Amino acid sequence: MNIHVVAVFKFNENYLMEAVEHFQTLVRETRKEEGCLQYDLIEDKNNKGTFFMVELWETEDHLNRHSGQDHLLNFRKDVSKMLESSIEVYKGFKTL
Repeated sequence: MNIHVVAVFKFNENYLMEAVEHFQTLVRETRKEEGCLQYDLIEDKNNKGTFFMVELWETEDHLNRHSGQDHLLNFRKDVSKMLESSIEVYKGFKTL
């Protein structure tokens, strides 16, 4: 069963250009992963510095493998000082 994920990132405005560079690497590498069906970065049009990562994975096992990938771990480490608040992650299954 496919699993959907939305992750919300809120960055300090001083770090936006640097954050986007880190996102570019993360998106490029994640899209190569087995089981990744969608991995899109969306910038909130009304809240500067707020981004949504919209993900779709073939299975929860694929998502779990993603969680241990070096490119994701490096991303988290590299952007931790740039965030205004903790990353919020929502996971679920399609109901309709």
